[in-house]
Amino acid sequence: MNIKGLDYNTQRGKLIMSEYGREIQKMIEYACDLPTKEERLKCAKTIIRLMEAKNPQLRENAGYEQTLWDHLYLMSHRELEIDWPYDVSEADKIHEKPKPVPLPKDTLKMRHYGKLMEKLFEKLKSMPPSEERDTLTYYTANQMKRDLATWGHGSMDDEKVANDLAYYTDGVIQLDLNTFKFERITSNDEPNKSKRKKK
Repeated sequence: MNIKGLDYNTQRGKLIMSEYGREIQKMIEYACDLPTKEERLKCAKTIIRLMEAKNPQLRENAGYEQTLWDHLYLMSHRELEIDWPYDVSEADKIHEKPKPVPLPKDTLKMRHYGKLMEKLFEKLKSMPPSEERDTLTYYTANQMKRDLATWGHGSMDDEKVANDLAYYTDGVIQLDLNTFKFERITSNDEPNKSKRKKK
């Protein structure tokens, strides 16, 4: 719907940096049209003060003045001809998207055990039979059972833990379920389990 005299944002040009608003954008366009470099620079300095007032959190950053002049340069469509008090040659980098961070490839098939458990499996494989290995086996097996309870992947029974432990240690660790005693898994160890409120 077009009503004469009304100016809708949808009919206006797109703002380059919306945080400064349309009035600042118009001031910059006005500064670009001034006849002399001196007048343009004087106007630009006034606009910078207004931009700083509009975006005061920039003051918390080191070199915020450089940032303001970079913003002014971009908002002028790179057309403001003045003797720039700051080097604005790298201003375009502001709009560059950061490169995606490559994620490490997860070679663990059962992710619910996690990377830390993978390291424990490797450690157990390399340890000679000893009381230290037995202790680490005990803590590892119980943590595996907690992980299964937490993430709800398949059965969390003792036999599954024993089978997984043997599989991930290439058969080095074999739990004897007739003698091995797991810690008791309580409701606090199962965050996925719904808790009913007592009426």
